[in-house]
Amino acid sequence: MLVINPEECIDCGLCEPECPVNAICAEDALPEKYHYALTLNTRLAQKWSQSNITKHKDPPQDADEWKDCLDKLHYLQEE
Repeated sequence: MLVINPEECIDCGLCEPECPVNAICAEDALPEKYHYALTLNTRLAQKWSQSNITKHKDPPQDADEWKDCLDKLHYLQEE
């Protein structure tokens, strides 16, 4: 999981087409059922180490197993 720091985001939209599972969208286009993610993203962006993505990295080996799983939030560990 990646988070986007809302204090650093300039709303350019370049990250949206780069997301392989279409999990990124503009805040004003976010479906109501995902509004909880705004608060979660902001909290995690403040908590987790901040580093910008500067090069392509291969996805985790089990990425395809998780991409269509909608009920995975309970697995999140915020440490």
